Amino acid sequence: MEVLKNKKTLQDFIERQKEMGKRIGFAPTMGALHNGHLSLYAEARKENDLVISSVFVNPTQFNNAEDLKKYPRDVKKDIKILEDSGLVDAVYIPEVIDIYPEKTESKSYNFGGLEHEMEGKSRPGHFDGVGTVVEELFRQVKPDNAYFGEKDFQQLAIIKKMVENQKLPVKIHGVPILRAENGLALSSRNQRLDPERRKASKIIYETLKEVNDWFRVLSIPEIKARVKDIFENQRGMELEYFLIADEKTLQETDFFYKNRNYRAFIVVVVDGVRLIDNIHLD
Repeated sequence: MEVLKNKKTLQDFIERQKEMGKRIGFAPTMGALHNGHLSLYAEARKENDLVISSVFVNPTQFNNAEDLKKYPRDVKKDIKILEDSGLVDAVYIPEVIDIYPEKTESKSYNFGGLEHEMEGKSRPGHFDGVGTVVEELFRQVKPDNAYFGEKDFQQLAIIKKMVENQKLPVKIHGVPILRAENGLALSSRNQRLDPERRKASKIIYETLKEVNDWFRVLSIPEIKARVKDIFENQRGMELEYFLIADEKTLQETDFFYKNRNYRAFIVVVVDGVRLIDNIHLD
């Protein structure tokens, strides 16, 4: 596996691969890799000649400086995980100057209102940061296909909109959420939970599965009340928000309309660690 540590090295590598007509699959990460990330590369492996990863903790998508400081970083471990997986041909590990050569700040995007829903309400500018780093990585890596997990469903929608608006020649693929044995969505943040709290956090996915049953027979206000009751009785857990939204617009709904697709979204803070999850309501 090639380890590409700056923009120039990456560009030389990509140029050689393109000359050989290689089809490139790409999934950017912020490191702290786990099996959820590897599921992206397994998907990419199926339909590309070359699979590329990147590891870069993007400063412009953090609203909280303390959160940026606490974000887990272990590049050597990440490289070993990628090498051992046998799924990745190259990993790009840029410095900040490779992504932000002039000033470390976000571009301003119009995501058609997607950026104002859910996470956008409490994290102003967050999705501009996401759009900026992903657009720059796409322009440097020049992938044919790019892969993102559905755990960050709003981010996936934002990236699709950015690619459409910027007319970038890359196809975006959503990959289903990979879960631990107890159902907890795999996330780099899970590393900050002790084993007991990680085990207790299975209640998040268990609740979403209940919601998938309830939505056939209960109104949305009734569902929300039940979810609130569940988390009021969980020690060390705070329900930040739970809502049901249209999958296309991400706008919250209080009523189910026929011929639309809905998804339930939840954020729970467990001992100070913010966990997000979602489920398609079928």
